Amino acid sequence: MAYTDILYEKVNGMAIITINRPQVYNAFRPKTVRELIDAFRDAWDDNKIGVVVLTGTGDKAFCVGGDQKDRGDDGYSEESGLTNGIGLEVETLHSAIRNIPKPVIAAVNGYAIGGGHVLHVVCDLTIASDQARFGQVGPKVGSYDAGFGSAYLARVIGEKKAREIWFLCEQYGAEEAKEMGLVNKVVPHEKLIEETKIWCEKILDKSPTALKMLKYSFNADSAHIEGITQLSMGSLVMYYSSEEALEGRNAFIEKRPVNFRKYRR
Repeated sequence: MAYTDILYEKVNGMAIITINRPQVYNAFRPKTVRELIDAFRDAWDDNKIGVVVLTGTGDKAFCVGGDQKDRGDDGYSEESGLTNGIGLEVETLHSAIRNIPKPVIAAVNGYAIGGGHVLHVVCDLTIASDQARFGQVGPKVGSYDAGFGSAYLARVIGEKKAREIWFLCEQYGAEEAKEMGLVNKVVPHEKLIEETKIWCEKILDKSPTALKMLKYSFNADSAHIEGITQLSMGSLVMYYSSEEALEGRNAFIEKRPVNFRKYRR
């Protein structure tokens, strides 16, 4: 696949996948997600690759989730007008990140918000720049992730904090994210990739079979969440075409205050 929305390189056993849409804070559209899936599958099949890094272009954002300007009245549509579910294969992408038999490190260089926040959560490890910001936005724009983005998040940081993140939609700095167990390490912004590569080198010195089986073992305890994700995405298809969900999208695009209160009647 010829990539336009991501950058993909292999260096000394490392596969580095970079979301490359800095003009929209590395928000993803259907094409972006397809390219990410393709890159992860390529890294999966390459026996010379022992670790994968996921990051974003620029100094401002890792990823801020789905590009709301690409979201139509019933989800995200392709140029052809055809859709599959919500029009974003995020379920397949999450599965690729979790199931690739190699550690995946999220190198968070800025905003990790919404669907971008979910991406780093499903990665095995997260190293954050001291400029990184974390948080959810779904309920503010008429969207949600009731699968790995919430159920697995609660496994990582606990029920109370996970509910706070989703119900309040506030943002958290890198150090606070580390304190809650959302981030493994915080480093100076200019040293993010350098430190990430140091971790990669340490991983590459370990037994690939041992790492694979350990990852499978860690995943086994939360594997049932994949079924919850399928239910979540099925409900999201119906929700996206509702007047309530469209109010969230339209308010974001029109840069006006959202009014969800009118739906409590």
